[in-house]
Amino acid sequence: MLKINYMSTLFVGIDVSSKSNVVCAIDFYKNPLIKSTVTNNQPGAYSLICQLLDVFHKHTDLNTVVIALESTSIYSLHIANYLSSCEELMPYHPYVFCLNPKMTANYRKSFIGMNKTDLLDAFVIADFARVGRIETDPWRGSQFLALQRLTRHRLHLVEALTREKTYMVSNMFLKFSELPILPKEEQPFCDNYGSTAASVLTEFFSMEDIINASPEELISFLGEKSRNRIENLEGTASLLQKAARDSYRLDKCLYEPLNISLACSFNCIDAFKQEIKIIDKAIEKSIAGLNPNAYTILMSIDGIGPVFASGILAEIGDISGFHSQDALAKYAGLTWTRAQSGEFEADESRMTKAGNRYLRYYLGEAANSMKNHSSEYRNFYYKKYNEVPKHKHKRALTLTSRKLVRLIFGLLTKEKLYSTDKADALS
Repeated sequence: MLKINYMSTLFVGIDVSSKSNVVCAIDFYKNPLIKSTVTNNQPGAYSLICQLLDVFHKHTDLNTVVIALESTSIYSLHIANYLSSCEELMPYHPYVFCLNPKMTANYRKSFIGMNKTDLLDAFVIADFARVGRIETDPWRGSQFLALQRLTRHRLHLVEALTREKTYMVSNMFLKFSELPILPKEEQPFCDNYGSTAASVLTEFFSMEDIINASPEELISFLGEKSRNRIENLEGTASLLQKAARDSYRLDKCLYEPLNISLACSFNCIDAFKQEIKIIDKAIEKSIAGLNPNAYTILMSIDGIGPVFASGILAEIGDISGFHSQDALAKYAGLTWTRAQSGEFEADESRMTKAGNRYLRYYLGEAANSMKNHSSEYRNFYYKKYNEVPKHKHKRALTLTSRKLVRLIFGLLTKEKLYSTDKADALS
């Protein structure tokens, strides 16, 4: 909750769209002081500034402005950045907040029978600020926006890569039915999406070609495509031919379309991987001069590298914006709902996921890496993994991420480097 004098504050709600911003401004007593619509561009933003200044000149008892708007894709970024950095508003200590639409949607339900219009939506947002329901940190301006563009785009690429791999499995199964379902010890390749697997799936027309190839030809082929990185070429060739013999056969007319589709998917996967490498380099370059102290602290944690540290900092910003580790966890959506009635208490509870999904992703990736580098986090992960019969990995990783939140908040607030001796006390 903001530490301001609510009696002398102007509360502004903005309903944002791609072309226009509908504005409603009220005082603490809900008196409407502005009801207008401005274009969502530079002239429209300046017009809004003039209207706000006019209100302050007429109502000298007001000395602070709280501006709230919903986080509406990219459409809210420009207006939020403009209002938070406007010099004309600085004498009135502007606080600009981009709110999760779920918060205002739930608050709107308290207005029973209210019509649905843009102006009323703006009023609900302004009233949400007036009653002190805002618990997130103010808009940080463009300080972290550049880094966010990179870290969020990286997640976009990772999701596209995962989606392409998932889509590709069906074509892989159609051509080589045994390959995607073999147990780990019988798999010929350590990665079915790697270059060697890609060569086998696209350069051999059918399963018969693999079966009929002599051991020498197959060993030579695998050695060339893997650049001799496969330790046991004979064993790999044997596993590959066995899997080919056990796979279903297809009509010959199906192989060419499948080969084209598989080749296209492999090309997309390679392209995504290359773009991710480029983004990773850009992230490391961008973070270098942004927040060196916080970055150094996160980099001191075992398992957290430049990309994960940057992704976390891009979403957290200044840790002083969070009053507790619980607030940080809530911002990331790492909280759980409670289901209780009388003497009944539900065994399972759902994670809210109402917070920042980008922060939740990077915390999860960092936690997954930490369990491979830190014995404390590895033991914690497997303890939670073995507690339940289903959703083992998902639950254990989420709880490990929640534990990591406590560690990160403790280190950043105390400005201390990570030490295994102090890790328990902080997390």
